[in-house]
Amino acid sequence: MMTTRQIARERRRRRRLAVGTAAALTSVGVLVYLVMALLPGGHKVDAESTAASPLVTTQPKAADTTTGTASPSATPSPSASPSASSSTSPKPKKTPKESKSPSKAAPKSSRGSTTPPSAGRIRPNTSYKGVATAYEAGVGDGACLFGPSPDMMIAAMNTTDYETSRACGAYILVHAANGKSVTVRITNECPLPCAPGQIDLSQQAFAKLADLKVGRLSITWSLVSPSSIGTMSIRYKTGSSIYWCGIQVIGHRNPVARLEVSTGSGWHQLPRTSFNYFISADGTGCGKAIRVTDIYGEQLTVSGLGVRANVVQPTGVQFAQH
Repeated sequence: MMTTRQIARERRRRRRLAVGTAAALTSVGVLVYLVMALLPGGHKVDAESTAASPLVTTQPKAADTTTGTASPSATPSPSASPSASSSTSPKPKKTPKESKSPSKAAPKSSRGSTTPPSAGRIRPNTSYKGVATAYEAGVGDGACLFGPSPDMMIAAMNTTDYETSRACGAYILVHAANGKSVTVRITNECPLPCAPGQIDLSQQAFAKLADLKVGRLSITWSLVSPSSIGTMSIRYKTGSSIYWCGIQVIGHRNPVARLEVSTGSGWHQLPRTSFNYFISADGTGCGKAIRVTDIYGEQLTVSGLGVRANVVQPTGVQFAQH
């Protein structure tokens, strides 16, 4: 049996053992901490960046199903359905060849650089469906106010596609289901009930396709740019002066998209009327240089024309063929 002295000695031994163990553990912990601190990059090991960067997947884009036939939002698309063989959008055109220089008596003119097409409802490289009818055209004058026509291969465009006289002067090729065709120039408007796509041909033009007794004929038609045509002319409307004027373009190969007059410091676009004149209500540009743009974007500038009311003044220039 242990004495009181032996028990006290055992307790002191155990206490020293416990203190030594704790000191040893503390030393080991400090050593481990120092080793870890000296390692490259420490203990961060991108753990933070891994947690902050979620996996991102990119969905493939859906195929573009938009067709090229959609017209700009500001311009209505043709109501007549284009045939399946028609081009969905006008193809880029080569730079047009320079026209022959005007004669000495002709006013000064210049050919500007081309810009993208500016077509309305009637677009290049597009075929339209409709019906052909016939009317008594008289001398060939009509709503476009061109005056008597040199030939009777003319037609009236339905009000919708007439588009406030934008179709005036356009040449269109009309195909009948029987295989016959005729090229006509738009000189008139066919009011309702003429439907979109409908062409009211002069009786002489209709007779090239079928007997007049047929009355109505299913057709397709498209815009053309004829080769055999002279130079275009300018006419000031009756009553025009330097204070107010109306300007008309006559004999143009391609439909006219806009007409501008010089202000001395730039160009001012004139609004177009349903009777095919561009009006300067305050006289701006009357008697000054005129710039005419066709639907393909070609610009022709003519100067040296006086304000001569109701006189057809030749320019000596013409739009390029397409």
